[in-house]
Amino acid sequence: MWMSIWVIIPVKPLSRAKSRLSDVLDNDARARLTEYMFRRVLVAVKGASQIAGTLVISRDTRALAIARELGAHTVQESGHPELNTALTRATQVVLGWRGSAVMVLPADLPLITSEDVGAIADLGMFDNTVVIAPDAVQDGTNALFTRPAGLIEYMYGIGSFKRHIALSEAAGARVKVYESDRVALDIDMPADLETFRALHPEVDAETAPRSS
Repeated sequence: MWMSIWVIIPVKPLSRAKSRLSDVLDNDARARLTEYMFRRVLVAVKGASQIAGTLVISRDTRALAIARELGAHTVQESGHPELNTALTRATQVVLGWRGSAVMVLPADLPLITSEDVGAIADLGMFDNTVVIAPDAVQDGTNALFTRPAGLIEYMYGIGSFKRHIALSEAAGARVKVYESDRVALDIDMPADLETFRALHPEVDAETAPRSS
């Protein structure tokens, strides 16, 4: 059962990510921070024994190279695909590989651990189950596990946490919420960055030096 769980990580172009941090970080710093978080997510997934493999979808060749470096499979996108459409296509790829469960993780969770990934997978061990981890304000979806893969439609965007719960309940799925301060922290706004810096000041100089 465990060996059929796949993680899907969508990645925006690293050099253009986190535009909402432009007031506090220059382009190079934002790219370094984005790469740092992406690598953290890949390492966390790789260390979870329940996961069969990782599929990274991106149109950024740098992001795809990093993914392959860390043992992930990749699909290169073209154009500017909408996130929910891209995730649906990636799920079809996983189903073609006989994957029976999918966990979608964003690439900007700097505190996520292998224990978090494993705990989410454990909560979804039975069929017809959806596990959702919200962001800090319980608006967005920071982890979404579905067994079977493709059980519900992806509805990422503002208010996705409640939408995914509603879709899961409408599908008759067992819904479980994974609440974790580590998984809840995604870095989108300057306040998120300050929270991260307070927890991990040692990585600040390497990934996101403060603006002078």
